[in-house]
Amino acid sequence: MEILLIIIIGLLYAAGIYMMLRRSMVKLIIGLILLGNGANMLIFLLGRIVKGKPPIIESTAKMFTEIYADPIPQALILTAIVISFGLQSFAIILVKRAYKVAKTDDLDELNTTDEIYE
Repeated sequence: MEILLIIIIGLLYAAGIYMMLRRSMVKLIIGLILLGNGANMLIFLLGRIVKGKPPIIESTAKMFTEIYADPIPQALILTAIVISFGLQSFAIILVKRAYKVAKTDDLDELNTTDEIYE
């Protein structure tokens, strides 16, 4: 199971970087989303997947006799999801405004300073 997740994380990172290197701003945002999902899955994988065990340890337990799930990666993933959602929504609004002004989503055309957009 962990090998499958490692492969999926690698594919998400590779696809995200590939999409971010394209000339379109929409593909840039899709690449950003893929990289964010890959990072979330990486944090999830580093927190060790434990099937059927709750993340909370009983207060009466004096020693950790069984494997338990760590709640810190779950909290980090939740925080990362909220932050990436805010970043993605800002990027989408920024791309929409740039497309409205420049009438193109090609990054090479937006980089020129020959024309002044009104």
